[in-house]
Amino acid sequence: MTLIFYFALTLTVFLILALLLAPVILRPSLAARRILGMVQSTRADQRMIGNKERWQAAMLSLSRNMRARFGFAGDEKIRQQLLNAGIKSGKSIDAYFASRLIGPLIGLVSGSFIHNNTIFWALTLAAVFYLAPDTWLKIKVKKRRERIRRSLPDALDLLVICVDAGLGLDQAMLRVGRELAISHPEINQEFLQVNLEQLAGKHRLEAWRSAAERTQIPEFSLFVAMLTQADRFGTPIVRALSRFADEIRLKKKQRAEEMAAKTKIKILFPLVLFIFPTIFIVLLAPAILNIMHNLQAFR
Repeated sequence: MTLIFYFALTLTVFLILALLLAPVILRPSLAARRILGMVQSTRADQRMIGNKERWQAAMLSLSRNMRARFGFAGDEKIRQQLLNAGIKSGKSIDAYFASRLIGPLIGLVSGSFIHNNTIFWALTLAAVFYLAPDTWLKIKVKKRRERIRRSLPDALDLLVICVDAGLGLDQAMLRVGRELAISHPEINQEFLQVNLEQLAGKHRLEAWRSAAERTQIPEFSLFVAMLTQADRFGTPIVRALSRFADEIRLKKKQRAEEMAAKTKIKILFPLVLFIFPTIFIVLLAPAILNIMHNLQAFR
């Protein structure tokens, strides 16, 4: 019995010492810790998820279920508008429908706090919040198209220089996109998307047509048509790009002259409504006051 006791005591002491010394003995070396830090996974599912992200995921899931229930799961028109606005996230369409779903509810709740004409204000705010995402999306698409239209002449000039220097058209588009990434990020996104589609196996002409459908700009569509004809008929690409760049510059100048000519008509409205009345007040007010003062003196 005494032998068993000492054996158990010895085993217990050994296990306690082993547990105490295990972190020191089994500690990985410095090189092993560096390798572990380099290969350690940084995926989103292994980090802490906050309440805000859980709420956003719940709203997106609710929007996805509602779209599937009401038959809007494959709304290509909204998807195309999001692409035209430069929004390519997979959750963008869910966020869009979630905003149109939650917006009217917020409008109804906000209108209920107005005591005068509560029903009118609740319905009005609900309609405004329902139409606000669509209006915001249209404005964003319009602004992006205008920025691409403005950046196209500079991109064509750089394309002419790069192709004339010996680069291929695809390499020239990538180089031009990198050069314009800061000043014109939209044209960089389109050129990069064309290159990624070609790397994925899409034909060059189809990738260019997809870019024209995304942008829906007449100048960009003409640019794609010019590249298509040059590729099909074997026209020297440098000559075609040079001529097209001159045409785009001419159209830009004509558009500026047209806008300058329209200002003469547009300025009539503020001139008649705001400037002329103030001039009349400044010029005629002293005379009117003087006449009124003299008439009072005759009385």
